[in-house]
Amino acid sequence: MAGPHVLLLIPPLTQLNTPYPATAYLTGFLRSRGIDADQADLGIDMVLRLFSRSGLQSVFDQVRQHATALPGEARQMLAVAPAYLSTIDPVIEFLQGRNPSLALLLARPGFLPQGPRFAGHSSRASSLRTLPEQDRAKRYATLYLEDLADLIQATVSPHFTLSRYAEHIARAASTFQTIIDAVAVPPTMTDQLMLESLWAHLDRLTPSLVALTVPFPGNLYGAFRVARSIKSRRPDLAVALGGGYVNTELRRLSDPRVFDYVDYVTLDDGERPLLSLIEHLAGTRSRQQLCRTFYREKDCVVFANKTAEPEFSMSEVGCPTYRGLDLSRYLTILDSTNPMHRLWSEGHWNKLTVAHGCYWKQCTFCDVGLNYISRYEMTPTDRLIQQIEHLIAETGCRGFHFVDEAAPPAALKSLALGLLERGVTISWWGNIRFEDAFSPDLCRLLAASGCIAVTAGLEAASDRLLEKIKKGITVNQTALVAAAFNKAGILIHAYLMYGCPSETVQETVDSLERVRQLVHADLIQSAFWHRFTATAHSPIGLQPAAHGLRILGPAFQGFAENDLQHEDRGGTTPEWLGEGLRQSMLNYLEGNGLTRDLRHWFDHAVPTPRVSPTWIQKLLKGRTVDDTAQAERRFVWLGGQPVCALVGRKTKIILPARTSDHVLTLATPQAQWLSDLLHRSTPRTTSSRPYPLLKDARATFPGTAKEFDSFLGTAAWKKIRTAGLLLV
Repeated sequence: MAGPHVLLLIPPLTQLNTPYPATAYLTGFLRSRGIDADQADLGIDMVLRLFSRSGLQSVFDQVRQHATALPGEARQMLAVAPAYLSTIDPVIEFLQGRNPSLALLLARPGFLPQGPRFAGHSSRASSLRTLPEQDRAKRYATLYLEDLADLIQATVSPHFTLSRYAEHIARAASTFQTIIDAVAVPPTMTDQLMLESLWAHLDRLTPSLVALTVPFPGNLYGAFRVARSIKSRRPDLAVALGGGYVNTELRRLSDPRVFDYVDYVTLDDGERPLLSLIEHLAGTRSRQQLCRTFYREKDCVVFANKTAEPEFSMSEVGCPTYRGLDLSRYLTILDSTNPMHRLWSEGHWNKLTVAHGCYWKQCTFCDVGLNYISRYEMTPTDRLIQQIEHLIAETGCRGFHFVDEAAPPAALKSLALGLLERGVTISWWGNIRFEDAFSPDLCRLLAASGCIAVTAGLEAASDRLLEKIKKGITVNQTALVAAAFNKAGILIHAYLMYGCPSETVQETVDSLERVRQLVHADLIQSAFWHRFTATAHSPIGLQPAAHGLRILGPAFQGFAENDLQHEDRGGTTPEWLGEGLRQSMLNYLEGNGLTRDLRHWFDHAVPTPRVSPTWIQKLLKGRTVDDTAQAERRFVWLGGQPVCALVGRKTKIILPARTSDHVLTLATPQAQWLSDLLHRSTPRTTSSRPYPLLKDARATFPGTAKEFDSFLGTAAWKKIRTAGLLLV
């Protein structure tokens, strides 16, 4: 299909280590439909222009103009400006992975100029010295960049941080006047760098449609600054706005002034709206027939939504592509040595989706009625593996991050088997729910297929609150699922909330105690607390009184609407709890203070936790596995083919594994039965038969059903299961 040339842009600022996936998804989709599409990341462009010798020279030149009014730390950095200028390019090259040989030099104390961020880590200097040289060099280089970012924010660009851009503006944007005022002032130095990059792309590609994605509040200002620049110089160039922030915050958009900057605002999945818009710009579709799109007509905001056309299925959206995004330009920022935290900031991850939406979609705090949650559809496994193989070939990268709301256990099982059957080796992680369907055997299967980590929402570690917010899990269930992942060698990050409707300080303290025990037992390796927020599109936000809340504002004034200020008539969780929770977690995740009285972390008096100090030990000790109760589960064998040798009337069997062999002796008929079972349970592409069921194994066992059940309790069977025979 011929049509306009589309340029999809990521405004500043998301991550520095890997592109945000929205443009990769949409570029892949558009190209699969024969549409000319390109993409660019203005965030990494801006950062690399800034963190260069010429960029820093401009920073220091501007800072010198205000030298007498600078705080002491800034004057100190200005005094050693030559050291920053001579080291910035090597630091960037190292963080891009282009010069790993610089590690020993960068890790040498005193080579890099050290500003306030280094001073703030002086108490951890000894732990930094124990890191491998590559990690220590990355950590020093990160502190070095953070010092420069702080200087830039304090002097020449108040909007700039390493992961967000003018986020505070978006958080106060119920009225569009906030955005108008923000982009009306002269551009800052970093704004100018962003706009220089923008016009370089526009001059090179000459698109007829620019599509801006705004996934987070920290991208909104940059998007409108870009849009304003385009409209001032190229008013004929069509500009569209979409993305996660837009989908949640701008659903009631009514201020026509927005369309002084952009021509169209689209909601929810971008494939159908973009395709409709392209057809409109090509003259084959009227504006009234656009899909989920706002536009202005006679100074009024109009929402067009031609609903007759269905959403594109997960098998129709094409494969994401990173063509146009040079992955070698991105930076690894080591802001934490926690192995789970590093996944977010270290290296490139190809992004894919196992399933669209959420299969649970009942949580009262979540936007369960919006498209990105409510429309649930699994990606066919064969299609998903095709996408994986395509991205490996395109990027040369075998790391994958599945960006699901909650990847379903059944889909992950199918994916794992498909990867093993085809012999595709990848390293992957993604978001799940703490479902008890994640049995120890399923976790072992996922690990065998390359799973290294999962993230999941525990939210409130209190059964009363979990039931109240319809989370559908219990704390004990969560702990057992975490134990299953842990035993399989898979890392876990838990999302945590405090201040849920009706929550008390006692419940918050009890939740912290449960989390402390989970961390102490190494069942979760990373976690983060955030304060509960009532959102406009969640069940709680839609019916606050039913949940004991009174909404205080802000009043909707035509632009953004999502986070709602509220009064909890039944809860007692003051803001100061947040700092204690934050401090405790920062220490726990570094192995500090895990045996300390948790009341130590709070500046105000809190009650003693009511949770038994041995809760987690007793729970784990009481775990049992009964294979006889899993009749509908199927066998999967992860080991090599068994080697058998007759020993008298019995048979010696060697079960090969990757790290060690397991040896057992069985009666010869049982050995033959086991050898056949393992053969039929081995993942391979040549077999058309399904993996054998437990009940099928019972039927073919050389003995009675009672003898089979007795065999499942023997030491030999336990050894077989340990060697890699799974029931999933």
